[in-house]
Parts: sequence; structure tokens; C-alpha cells
Amino acid sequence: MINGIYAATLSLLNDDLGLDIKNTISHAEKVIDNGCHGVVFFGSTGQSQLISLAEKISLINNLSSSTYKDKFIIGTGLNSLSDTISLMKISKSLGFNKFLIMPPAYYKYGDQEVLNFYSKIIKEVIDCKIILYNFEKLSGYKFTEDLVYKLVEKFPNQIIGVKDSSYNLFETLKIENFSLLPGSEAKLLKGLQLGCSGIITATTNATASLAREVYDNFLNKKDLKADKKLCAVRGAFEKFNLISGLHTFFGQKNNIYRNILPPLRILNNIEENKLINELEILNFKENNTVS
Repeated sequence: MINGIYAATLSLLNDDLGLDIKNTISHAEKVIDNGCHGVVFFGSTGQSQLISLAEKISLINNLSSSTYKDKFIIGTGLNSLSDTISLMKISKSLGFNKFLIMPPAYYKYGDQEVLNFYSKIIKEVIDCKIILYNFEKLSGYKFTEDLVYKLVEKFPNQIIGVKDSSYNLFETLKIENFSLLPGSEAKLLKGLQLGCSGIITATTNATASLAREVYDNFLNKKDLKADKKLCAVRGAFEKFNLISGLHTFFGQKNNIYRNILPPLRILNNIEENKLINELEILNFKENNTVS
């Protein structure tokens, strides 16, 4: 199982918009130092669909030497079945076997087609652990409870959890030894109360310490006052595209974060001032806590 606070980590870019491998890994390690149990590379927050397969492979090669490698999950972020399988095989050869995989975007399909998609992946990469990525807004497909049950029944050793960013599963899905991970800090406390495993979110790049405080305090039956601030900070970021907001937020201290792949963009001056002012009102700074 996957338990705890996970960030969908950012991908940092050079001025020529090529992937900056060193700083991407350094950022992810810092997020873990600040409280996350681990990170996912090349989720939607990591601009996964916009980064080339060659750059992904290069980064994964470098990830293998990180002291935090056991805390890393690889998001494939690819529409191509063949490329997805290839990336997984390369990742496995370097010691990574946990993957976040979304069904392909653009095309319309249903449960049976999704079952077939994951079946073909697992046939080729049988020794893997897959977290399903449920995000209808991006893929055009929303997982049903019935399909998740079927996938787990068919592949109990490979399908280990779901990142639920459509929020139609985490309140009612009940599977033993299966990780339910909502995609927002606003769902963290409710999810934990319902038996969820934690979260995988974009904004834990910034809120790692605060989210970890809520998580740990829930488990230890301590005061949960930090949850109100955590949800408010998430709400501030949600008024904008999360990728744009996060890159702008971190860009306040380091201009490298302001490099972002089109058609994405950082916030304009008006938007940036609005976000920063709202975070100041909340007395929020990167990875601070309440206690």
C-alpha cells in the first residue's frame, strides 16, 4: 500500500525549455525533506504530457542514484501504450516499480476498454505496482467503482491504489489493502476519517509540512486546527491553474520556476499579486506549520 502525504512534483525547465534534471530532482528531494512521504514524477503537475519520452528516460536514469529513490513513484504521462510499457520497463531496470498511470486522453471509451488497456500493460510488465489515476477533467474518462473492483480482482498484486482527482471513489470505495488517495488537501481529513490512505496533490509541493501536520495529528489523535489553514491555502491556489500558480509561487524566490512549457503559462502580474496577497493574509509561507 501507499500511505501518507505525496506531492505530484514539479518539473523544472532550463531557459531553452528543456528538462532541468538536476533541479527537478533537487526540488523533489526538498519536498520530501519538508514533510512528504514521497513524490510522483510526471503527473499532470509535472507537465507530463508536454515532456518528451527521451527527457523522462534521462531523468529516471538520474533518479536511481538519489538517496530517496524508495520514496519515488513514476508517472508515465503518455498516451502511447507502447511508450508507457517501454518507460515502465526502463524504470524497473533502474529499481522503480511503482507507477501512476492514467488512461489515454483525447479518445472516448468505456470501462471495458480501460480494463483492456491496463491488462495489456500488466501482461508486458507483470512485476509492477500501479496506482490508477482517476481524473476525468484531463483524460475524459472517469473510473467507476465496478471497474476498480474488477481490476483489483483480476490483478490483486499489481493494482494497488487509486489517485482520485474526480472525487467519485474515495468516499465509498472499500477494498482491503488498497490505497485510496484523493487529489486535494481539502479532502485529506475527510478521507482519513473514511479510511483513506493519504493524498497525492499538486499543492503539497508548497504545503508539505502543513499537510504532514494534519496527517500525523490525525493518526496520533492530536489537535487538527492546521486543517483549516491547509484547506484555505489549497483554496487560494485553486483560484488559478495549479501548475501556473505553483510555478509562480516558487518563482518568487527562484526564476528557474518561471520556465514553463506552452501552452501553459505562469500567472500574469495581476494574478500573481492576488495569489501572493491571499497567501500573506493566511500567513502562509512555503512549508510552514501551525503548531
